[in-house]
Amino acid sequence: MDYDTIDADGFGRSLRGIGLNLLVRDVPAECAFLEAVFAMRSHQVTADFAIVTYGAQVFQLHSDGTYHANPLLGLLPENPPRGGGLEIRLYDSDPDRAVARAADFGATVLQAPTDKPHGLREAYILCDNGYAWVPSRPKDSA
Repeated sequence: MDYDTIDADGFGRSLRGIGLNLLVRDVPAECAFLEAVFAMRSHQVTADFAIVTYGAQVFQLHSDGTYHANPLLGLLPENPPRGGGLEIRLYDSDPDRAVARAADFGATVLQAPTDKPHGLREAYILCDNGYAWVPSRPKDSA
């Protein structure tokens, strides 16, 4: 599928399984963060919407304004962190590289890369919208 040219109807009809849609204050800024820190790709980026790909996975970003008639908008906190309690785990991202990129980007590193007892090396990085992005790899991967 060509995410750069597909129309909204075709994209919506193509979605299957479980989906992730993040509400953000600034779609282009969130795309810049995801591209710089995790080498994700952003498609059809506007002030209101973007399609984002991470390997073969796809998810969406929407601005708050696009949810003007959605009941979820009233639940969003006025002050950060907005994404409290949500971990977005990126199992194909090197935590050491992601933390270095996050530092260059000015993002908040909540936890430096750490070897965990469950077999993963992971870090916790907060974006400006308060979502916790967790780059993770098996401890023995390089």
